[in-house]
Amino acid sequence: MLKSKKNVLWEALIVTIVIFLIGIFLGMLIETGNSNKISNLYARSEISLADGTATLQLFEDYNLSCETIIQSNIAFANKVYDEAKLLEEYDASGKLSDSIKLLHKKYDLLRTMLWINNQNFIKICDNYNLVVYLYEYETEDTNKKATQKVFSKILLDIKMENENMILIPIAADQEIISLNLLIEEYDIKQFPAVVINNEKILYNLDDLREEFN
Repeated sequence: MLKSKKNVLWEALIVTIVIFLIGIFLGMLIETGNSNKISNLYARSEISLADGTATLQLFEDYNLSCETIIQSNIAFANKVYDEAKLLEEYDASGKLSDSIKLLHKKYDLLRTMLWINNQNFIKICDNYNLVVYLYEYETEDTNKKATQKVFSKILLDIKMENENMILIPIAADQEIISLNLLIEEYDIKQFPAVVINNEKILYNLDDLREEFN
């Protein structure tokens, strides 16, 4: 009887150890997979950054038509947006590692470049609308988080209904010098904020809905 109890204890111990080791192994696999995904996103962001820089130079050096400008900018904005969306699965976990924060900052820099790129074009080309959405990425304010989600949803819906609209969401709390200069230039005092065609600044949902109705 005593021997039987000892066997049961040993069996339970072995099963516990096996389950523990399997858990560690699976955790390592998941972490490795996440690391690979982040590495791939880094590579994509580097390519997009280089591509964006080259595109800016082309815009400056060649007398391109407004149609070409809008098509190129929309394509670039959509590309960056689609790549950055892959970060949402990590953001949703609530665990913002330094790697993810840095990667998000790189995409915010790309979007800032796109905004800067359109500073002059929006003045000479009237065939599109430029909408810049500024929000706080690392806010802990639950009310602000909820408000920002609604802003994002409304703006995305508006974007889907307007082909000639460039929507540029940018986190304003990433310590990007060029972005901070733009925020200061437009005297933006709070977030979320929506800058429309570099002329009008909206701070609340009612004004946003009214603007695009």
